[in-house]
Amino acid sequence: MYLLRRKSQSPVEDESAQKEAQKEAKIKELRAALGPLSGRSLQYCTDACLGRYLEARNWNLEKAKKLIEETLRWRVSYKPEEIRWHEVAHEGETGKVSRANFHDRLGRTVLIMRPAKQNTNSPEGNVRHLVYCIENGILNLREGQEQMSWLIDFTGFSLNTNVSVKTARDCINILQNHYPERLAVAFLYNPPRIFQAFWKAVKYFLDAKTFQKVKFVYPKSKESVELMKTFFDVENLPLEFGGKTTLKYDHEEFSRMMAEDDVKTAKLWGLDEKPCNIANGHMGAEVAPEPIATAAS
Repeated sequence: MYLLRRKSQSPVEDESAQKEAQKEAKIKELRAALGPLSGRSLQYCTDACLGRYLEARNWNLEKAKKLIEETLRWRVSYKPEEIRWHEVAHEGETGKVSRANFHDRLGRTVLIMRPAKQNTNSPEGNVRHLVYCIENGILNLREGQEQMSWLIDFTGFSLNTNVSVKTARDCINILQNHYPERLAVAFLYNPPRIFQAFWKAVKYFLDAKTFQKVKFVYPKSKESVELMKTFFDVENLPLEFGGKTTLKYDHEEFSRMMAEDDVKTAKLWGLDEKPCNIANGHMGAEVAPEPIATAAS
């Protein structure tokens, strides 16, 4: 009779398990350091969330604590979860930022940005619209996904249609400081030479981690095109990104989708509010609300 012994883990598996245990311990430390939380702050600070803040600060407890405390204060005052599409729909009329109807190869949400479609001169309006789109992108992440991919189309770009350096800086600061590790990659597709001056001004606002996620793609550069193909199936990509699909932004249809998502957001955060009818992307008459169940803690 032979005794069957359980096969021991390989050194690589042992090391991986040890790292995971260390991360879990750090997350517990961070939660303890933050102290008692309640309401939306408690709901926001999941273990996965705390892990992202630690990752953004190279697992330095004090730095991660400072960062997440700043975010919690920002969320209390800015209330991103309360922004509704009808409040920012005018910013999105041209489709300058929208959620794609496809995912990247890892199943992540994709946001498409078109700087040439800039249609307002309101710095706050532009920032608020982007925050809404980021929150909506997170809402639509598939189970197990924490990050999204950005595709930036420079067709028709000019300095006259671009946002100011200050607005760009404000957007970058919000992304890095209040949505750390939510961006997987940002592809800047075929930016013209005139963009270089703007890029030189804004790239200094990017931290090292975010900077590494920015990829320039040029149709004539085989290497950059191949890199993009590792993230996206060309069958799903729109023509303007070197793909094979025609994608036209339909503001009315997109507005209907966002109105439906606003109801999901309200349920997620336990907000009792009246949904709005959306006509041409703008707020219409209120309708009687359906009962909204309070989100579980």
